[in-house]
Amino acid sequence: RPGARGRSGKMAAPVRGGSRGPEPGAAPYGNFPNYSRFHPPEGRVSLLPQGLLRSLFPTAARPLLGLDVGCNSGELSVALYRHLLGLQESKSSPEPAGAGKELILLCCDIDPELIQRAQQSSPFPASISFASLDIMDSGARGPLLSSHLERFGRSGFDIGFCMSVTMWIHLNHGDRGLLEFLAFLASLCTFLLVEPQPWKCYRAAARRLRRLGRNDFDHFRSLRINGDMAERITRILTQECAMELVRSFGSTSWDRSLLLFRSTGADPEG
Repeated sequence: RPGARGRSGKMAAPVRGGSRGPEPGAAPYGNFPNYSRFHPPEGRVSLLPQGLLRSLFPTAARPLLGLDVGCNSGELSVALYRHLLGLQESKSSPEPAGAGKELILLCCDIDPELIQRAQQSSPFPASISFASLDIMDSGARGPLLSSHLERFGRSGFDIGFCMSVTMWIHLNHGDRGLLEFLAFLASLCTFLLVEPQPWKCYRAAARRLRRLGRNDFDHFRSLRINGDMAERITRILTQECAMELVRSFGSTSWDRSLLLFRSTGADPEG
């Protein structure tokens, strides 16, 4: 959805640098054009145990549905898919065969150019789909997610991925936006894997915008949810969103925790 607008009316498309290409740091929604180069997928997936899907869904015979919010150009989405299904990078088959579990992954991002790149490079087009979506635009997300779920006769996703996305929601939509975002994901996903950015990343993002001579994030200086963001997000999900913390998989080399939550009212096999 090129030129998509959130409820604030701001353009969701990235800031481009004309013929010189994207300006370094000019990604107010986290839509960096080469994100995987400085945060490679291996730094996350290596923390996740083999057989994670089998341990979470030991008896489910149906395909598992996954939702990846803020997928950028898809490198991490594909790496998660490979890792969760036990597929090797060198596997010659274009689609998994006998991987133990079948995973249908819907990946969305606010940047249509990144989504186009992901679509063009996806090695698993039958199992991983990419869509341009502002997840905070309730008028757009409802029809897209509902139509996807209806294709499989489902009302929610088995597992959701929110990898280094919470800060961008928080900076652009404030405390209320972060609470709404987390509540929405919790209502939609049986399990939720979250990688919150620490507070130092908020300050770094604000500095990048200032160095480019751009206005600060609208909400940065008024955020009351701050400090230890992994702890704060854990508290929100467990105390306000009917989820429980299942496991912390440790932290990446860039100091971001991987936290797995489960809905307390959902049956993983249902």
